[in-house]
Parts: sequence; C-alpha cells; structure tokens
Amino acid sequence: MEDNGQSSDPVWPLPVRGEDPGPADAEHVKRLERISSATACAKLHAQGIRRTFVEGPRPLNRGAKVSGRAVTLQFMPQREDVASGLGQEYIERSTALWAVLEEIEPGDVLVVQAYGSAYTGCFGDMLVRYFKRKGGAGIVVDGCIRDSPRVADLGVPIWCTGTTPHYASQAELFPWAYHVPVAVGGVLTLPGDLVVADDDGAVIVPRRRAADVIEAAADHEEWERFSRARLEEGARLSDYYPLTPDSRAEYEAWRQERR
Repeated sequence: MEDNGQSSDPVWPLPVRGEDPGPADAEHVKRLERISSATACAKLHAQGIRRTFVEGPRPLNRGAKVSGRAVTLQFMPQREDVASGLGQEYIERSTALWAVLEEIEPGDVLVVQAYGSAYTGCFGDMLVRYFKRKGGAGIVVDGCIRDSPRVADLGVPIWCTGTTPHYASQAELFPWAYHVPVAVGGVLTLPGDLVVADDDGAVIVPRRRAADVIEAAADHEEWERFSRARLEEGARLSDYYPLTPDSRAEYEAWRQERR
C-alpha cells in the first residue's frame, strides 16, 4: 500500500470530489439564524418535504444554534483491495476527511454520512480545531467523535450520535468522498443545501426552498409570540394555539399596533 491507502494500481481513485456548490445566499443564512429547527421542519413538511430532520445526532454541548451552507463528507465501508485504515492518520491525511477541511469557508456546516457507526471517530481534537480556525460554523455527523473533552472545550457546535476512542478509519468505514450527495440520519443532503440546528436537532433545508421557508416561518414565529403572551395572561389554549379566525384577527391588529 502507498501512503494514500491505495495500491499503485487503484481499483477506484480516492478521494472522490464532487462539484463545489458555490456560496450560500448570505441573506438566507442570516434569516435562518432566527428560525428554530422545529419551525423549519414544520414549514418544509407543509410544503410536502417530509424527511428533513436528521435522526440520531444530538448536540454535544446544549445551547448552540447554527445555520449555514452544507458542505458534505461521505464515509463508505472499507474494502481492503480499495482502501483500509492501516497506517492510521498517515493514511487518513490523503483522504476526503483531510481534503474537505481545506474546502471549508466561514459559516459552513459540515454534514457527514457515517451510518450511525459507534466505532468510527469521524473527528477529534486536531481536526475540529482546524475546522474552527477555517471559520466553520458547526458539524452534523450521524456518527461519533473522539477526544470529546477537548472538542467540547473548543466551543464548535457539534451534533453527533456519541463518542468513541477510535480514529476515523480504525473500524469499518473509510473517508471516501466530499461535495457529493449524502444520506445523514435518514435525510438526503445535497451540497449547498442549508442547515438549521439547535437543541431540538438538525434540519436540512433544500437550497431552493429556503426563501419559502423563511417567509412562512416569519409569520409563524410572530403569531406564536402573540399566542404565548395570551396564554401567559390566562387565555384558553384552543383559542390561541393554533389561531382561530377570531384570534387571527386579534393577532393581525396586535401586529399592526407593534409596527
């Protein structure tokens, strides 16, 4: 095996690199910062996009909220005639795992397909440290991380399925491709999609649906503020959540007053 973990006559040249999706719409990212993952998920569901919640990954540190462009990384099962984890980081540094970090732009969210593996430490202290220096906003991985105390101290928002002492290619997976479509927690994520993640979890917002989600969410979150205030004052739940025709008229008057 050569230093890249492949033979001199590779079965399949690695890493696989897809097309860079280009920058996200900065205004969309900024406005999505004010929208919860729950609202984004609900509004996409209302538009017929039903599989958007990334099932499995939970926040490593609670209280984080991020939105940003999805940069994708795909792990695949190891096959020794193609690639294996022999050589540890000396092999990994020639893979998609190292390569994708060089593609990170400020505000990006790295979205990683790892099949929920309990034995694959997709990121550790050094890689997360470098991701932070590159300006990455957060990481969503349906797999584990290692070096969890040091990673937590770095303050990078991470959604993962757990922790492990293993390095990335120590077990059954290998960093294969980046800037390619991935399946993360049961959700298709395309390069350049947008991510909204908070304590409820991570939601993938299709790039072309971002404007519609933002518009629908703005009204939703504003009337929820109104309803929350009315409930605190002792109003009946069925009158204000969701709004009835009467309470909707009251809300419109309330909104007009505030403006």
